Amino acid sequence: MKLLLLGTSGYHPNDRRHTACMMLPELGVVLDAGSALFRIGKHLATDSLDIFLTHAHLDHVVGLTYMFDVMHEHPLQKISVHGEQAKLDAIGKHLFSELLFPVEPPFEMQALRPQLTLADGAVLTHFPLKHPGGSVGYRIDWPGRSLAYVTDTVAALDADYVEKIRGVDLLIHECYFGDDMTEQAELTGHSCLTPVAQVAAAAEVGRMVLVHINPLLADDAALDLDAARKIFPNIEIGVDCMELQF
Repeated sequence: MKLLLLGTSGYHPNDRRHTACMMLPELGVVLDAGSALFRIGKHLATDSLDIFLTHAHLDHVVGLTYMFDVMHEHPLQKISVHGEQAKLDAIGKHLFSELLFPVEPPFEMQALRPQLTLADGAVLTHFPLKHPGGSVGYRIDWPGRSLAYVTDTVAALDADYVEKIRGVDLLIHECYFGDDMTEQAELTGHSCLTPVAQVAAAAEVGRMVLVHINPLLADDAALDLDAARKIFPNIEIGVDCMELQF
């Protein structure tokens, strides 16, 4: 199975990264609709698209307004946007207000169900995360493989989501701050590097790739992976357009 990291920045794009958007092209599934969503057209391999939102903050939903160009590149018979109902209501009322964006793209908004069966026998579930306004993480299980996506939350060993991601083959986890910004991380609902590594080790995941990187970092060396790898060895920093096989 292939996962494309199309957008790996948090908060806003920079010269190296766009905001959150992960894609499973073989399933026609996208996780979050940040500013990188414009990239999905060239990768679509299905005639339908399911977009699963973690929450409704702008860096995760602004790409919904790009759907007309995506459909021009690759016509789609059906587009469904999944999320918590309150978040979908906010998107419909505000993002697609006539004063902000005058034409609503032709997609259906669907409230998240506890479990959803996708193509290829994949089963998607979600779980709550600690973040201002609320967020959810996702886990997708196939026979013999699994994936979890956790962004916009405060990583901690006692966080409830640790059990929800236990044993996944691939964990995509946010890491916005280094270890010198713990108070800011708690205030904004984001994660520092060492707790993220501790979560991966405690949950016994196979591999972890970091996303939602602070766009103000001059380069990735600002996140000290050498120290983090002493806690969890199989960790790397995601970059835009990275392709992961799992």
